[in-house]
Amino acid sequence: MAGLTETIQDFYTYPSVGPEDWRYVYQTAQARAMEMQMLPRLALLDMANAPDYQQAVGYLATSEYAPISTAQEMEQVERILLARRTAARELFAQWMLDARINHLFRSRDDLANLRLAIKRMVSKQPIGTDYSQDGNVPADRIAAIFEQQQFDLLPDYLQDALEQATVAYYQAKDIRRVDVALDQFQCRYNLQQAYKIGHVFLVNLFRMQIDLNNIRTIVRLKLTPSDLPGVLLEGGFIEPDRLARGMDTNAEGLPGLFYYGPYWKVVDEGVRYFVAEQSFLRLEQACDEHLLGFLRSCAHIASGPQPIIAYLLTKEHQIRMVRLVLVAKRHHLQTRLILDRLAA
Repeated sequence: MAGLTETIQDFYTYPSVGPEDWRYVYQTAQARAMEMQMLPRLALLDMANAPDYQQAVGYLATSEYAPISTAQEMEQVERILLARRTAARELFAQWMLDARINHLFRSRDDLANLRLAIKRMVSKQPIGTDYSQDGNVPADRIAAIFEQQQFDLLPDYLQDALEQATVAYYQAKDIRRVDVALDQFQCRYNLQQAYKIGHVFLVNLFRMQIDLNNIRTIVRLKLTPSDLPGVLLEGGFIEPDRLARGMDTNAEGLPGLFYYGPYWKVVDEGVRYFVAEQSFLRLEQACDEHLLGFLRSCAHIASGPQPIIAYLLTKEHQIRMVRLVLVAKRHHLQTRLILDRLAA
């Protein structure tokens, strides 16, 4: 299938989303119906412009997030948002006919749990919060495996990830290397599984995510240089030599480097804001908007797994944005800064 081998020269803004699959007629209709019930962008903007936290919460009163209005502590808010995320993931699992795709998306939480467990193991510190309950491997099982050090009980892909992360850590006793190794592993694993499944949309989604992560990394390194190896991820659309030149180019020169290709607007907006404000808010916003635009490009698909995946990722993003606005309002951040980061 041609879309599986697209290059950055093969598309203007977004790569192919692949063909329709008529097995998903009912599921696609369900996903579209749920999309119509999602919190509108205007509500998020109203929340951001609200003068205080309580008035921001008021804009959620008629939505599925209404229970937040009675929450007294941020811990309660977190639980409500996690419950909404879990509900969206359960719908995704019900609609997704290909068990391999469901397993792949649940593996995100497996690897997040593994990351937390490894950091706790090597640092001997209670790092982070509780494990996620949304993975393929129950959270309490991962905790027990690490407590008893019976790592052979992990699924093969988690054993591979564990080995690569621990080897990377002990090379320099630097806990940051755990993150780098697991980021690299997750990208390789996602792409390998997507190619095995053979779905154009999955392959292009993961390749775009790699590109956006690399753009974030290159710009961030202009403020805080790092000697960590392997910080750039492999497998995206952006050519390796352009990424290498980006590492050696100053911030002001990056938009010119990416002028030919789909990411110029992302880089230009992010860099201009960074140069003016020494902040990455607009870069994060531009990366989110680009990915959301790709998900919205599935709108012409009448039936297939693409609208279902797009619903899940869009819903997860919205939950993160609701949390972002509420935390910002709770801590009295300037409205301008919230709007500069907000992507919907």
